Amino acid sequence: MAFVVCEPCRDCKYTDCVVVCPCECFYQDERMLYIDPEHCIDCEACVPECPVDAIFRDTEVPAAWTQYVQLNAERSAELIKNGVGHVTQKQEPLIRGEQCQ
Repeated sequence: MAFVVCEPCRDCKYTDCVVVCPCECFYQDERMLYIDPEHCIDCEACVPECPVDAIFRDTEVPAAWTQYVQLNAERSAELIKNGVGHVTQKQEPLIRGEQCQ
């Protein structure tokens, strides 16, 4: 089991969650964060840190966002393969529009 970053993170990228992750399994691209399901230990430390409530247990992702389970797995694997996007420290959020409030 793993946790998944969903729609509310898109175009926001708050990174409060990455600093509490004991296994450093967060990756990012220009749009959002992703959790590597292969290394997530299901500790739930990241969930309360997300200011936009974008992180869910993979079995509890809201129906409208179920595609994010696969997206997190695919994007994190691609970023790992390319050696880019690993994020372990807090960064300035990428805030676009009203959806991130």
